[in-house]
Amino acid sequence: MPGWIEVALRSFVGILIIMFATRLFVRKSLAQATYFEALAIFVIGIIVAIGSVMLNINIGFLLTALFVWILIPYLVGILSLKSKTFRNLVGGQGIPIIKDGKVLEDNMKKQRYTSDDLLKQLRTRNVFNVADVEFAVLEPTGELNVLLKKQKQPLTPMDLQVPVAPIKEPQTVIMDGKILDEPLATMGFNRRWLEGEVDKQGAAIENVYLGQIDSYGQLTLDLFDDKLKVPAPVEKPMLLSTIKKCQADLEGFALATDSQKIKKMYEHSAKEMQDVMQKLSPYLRD
Repeated sequence: MPGWIEVALRSFVGILIIMFATRLFVRKSLAQATYFEALAIFVIGIIVAIGSVMLNINIGFLLTALFVWILIPYLVGILSLKSKTFRNLVGGQGIPIIKDGKVLEDNMKKQRYTSDDLLKQLRTRNVFNVADVEFAVLEPTGELNVLLKKQKQPLTPMDLQVPVAPIKEPQTVIMDGKILDEPLATMGFNRRWLEGEVDKQGAAIENVYLGQIDSYGQLTLDLFDDKLKVPAPVEKPMLLSTIKKCQADLEGFALATDSQKIKKMYEHSAKEMQDVMQKLSPYLRD
């Protein structure tokens, strides 16, 4: 067999083995992998690369090495799920670096973690003052997770006691100018509705690069031609405006009538409409 054919066959088999092996590993980025997991991945790649071009190496030896380097990490992953002690032994555990706003120098020395390393990691998280940190832990992957002091944390709607609408994953219903029927049906719509909504925005399905429907039924479009502009969805603002107009009309009717009975009826209805508007405002504002 010509050498180049054997190299091609070995490379092809190696690619298939790597594709199979990656399915057995935990789904995480290399930045989140433990040192053992990262080392196993690199060694498997090296074995495949060497075995693809070093034709004098017995193929059986290569397959044996690959089998061992794939099997052991897989078994380690299974045992790690069943035993926290084993998981800590193999992958390590988080080490506190800052606690109650105080840098733990002894822990830093044990991990050979310098003050420059600490400051660099803090800066990547937009923290420039160590005194702003309540707690920080050095993870086995080398990542530093930081908890800021309460007074230094960004305000949230919950802190301000402001009601906000829940948000769900938008569904992509148009991709590369083609309608995706399954997500469209998931949102409870059909092609006729979609084509009508696209037409309202002055576009055509084949000209849409990406179309998404949010959890409130609003369609947003991104066209192939970036110079063309499509109007922003106005359904929610229009509904809020209509509710405000109804509430204002009811107040106007109450002021215009001389009948106390009818006036009270309009005032009561206006108050109810005001309550409805307050409850729906978080859902109808962008």
